[in-house]
Amino acid sequence: MSGTVPGPDGRPRCRWGAATPEYLAYHDTEWGFPVGDDRRLFEKLCLEGFQSGLSWRTILAKRENFRAAFHGFDVERIARYGEADVARLLGDAGIVRHRGKIEAVIRNARAALALVEREGSLAAYVWRFEPARDPGPQTVATTPESVALSKDLKKRGWAFVGPTTVYAFMQAMGLVNDHAADCAIRAETEAARRGFRRPD
Repeated sequence: MSGTVPGPDGRPRCRWGAATPEYLAYHDTEWGFPVGDDRRLFEKLCLEGFQSGLSWRTILAKRENFRAAFHGFDVERIARYGEADVARLLGDAGIVRHRGKIEAVIRNARAALALVEREGSLAAYVWRFEPARDPGPQTVATTPESVALSKDLKKRGWAFVGPTTVYAFMQAMGLVNDHAADCAIRAETEAARRGFRRPD
């Protein structure tokens, strides 16, 4: 059975990507394209944590609010957050007001600073977990690499980074190309991955 449906232009898209207009733009221009920018990688790890138990549509609709509330996901600034910031965020109706997830972002920012000092950059670190073999588009929810990355992040003090959350992050940030085999965007993301210089 095909994993695609026709988009507004008639070209096939991953079934989930055509579900809503906001998904379509995200699917066509972001999801699966490789990312080497530390701030974007940190943001995505945080937002995937917020998504836990919710739909990505909820998080995507609030993404700009999250960016404003968390100062553009500036790791150094978030690492300095205190109780007043937690209270501010818990009072912000524009984001998901979950104390555990908010506190996890602060904890993860502090852990990210330590990781960057040790590894050089967040990008260099996460791209070391790029799978050597494509498991096949949209066939798995975790991989040995997402399990390994999850385990290592937790060992380094990160929270809300389970293997499924981490694999969703890997899909979105282009560490794997999980567009359906006949999705029109798959070739674009694959070309971007081929031309992407892996951070070192």
